[in-house]
Amino acid sequence: MTRPIDAHLDEVRQQLLRMASLSEAILGKALEALWSRSAERAAEVKRDDLLIDELDVQIERQVLQLLATQAPVADDLREAFAAKMISVDLERVGDLARNIAKSAQRLATAPEAPLAGGLRTLADETQRILRRALDAFSERDAALAAEVLRDDDQIDDEESHVIRAALEEIRSGPEYGSQEVDFILVAKNLERVADHATNIAEAVILASEAKIVKHADKLGE
Repeated sequence: MTRPIDAHLDEVRQQLLRMASLSEAILGKALEALWSRSAERAAEVKRDDLLIDELDVQIERQVLQLLATQAPVADDLREAFAAKMISVDLERVGDLARNIAKSAQRLATAPEAPLAGGLRTLADETQRILRRALDAFSERDAALAAEVLRDDDQIDDEESHVIRAALEEIRSGPEYGSQEVDFILVAKNLERVADHATNIAEAVILASEAKIVKHADKLGE
């Protein structure tokens, strides 16, 4: 039997799916601006991020209204709580994409230097882990979400590789020092995107299996 609260939860879910699509796209656009050293493309990222911020506010209002007016039971509460968690993480992905776009804008005015070793691989893997986390959400797939959690260590390793390569380039060719610093900043922002993808996966598991897996590895659970 369909309940009134189901329509509210579905509306929140649809807004989240739209926000997820925009967040994935804005990261792709920021990276495209970086690879092509396009200041114009980078400027578009700032405008796109405003749409994500607006959706974040809308979702927060919808969740608060749902909690106040629909008398949610335990399953509903978990889904509403997870939705707000995911919204926060998607908003942060937009912010991190803006950071990458700022680096792209600076690089657009500099003489082209070789990319830090492994940066494209890190970007590809970060986009992949974000896509898998969003697929886990859209498909309500806790097993896929668990795979995302297992992939996070690989991103950390690749970030470290990029930073080491950039520092080595600074030592051997200091004329490109400022650009290598931007490559390091991009790597750090990509690693943070992967962290937010992991958070999304944790929220999917919470909503679908009522299991709190956050910090489980550190807490020995």
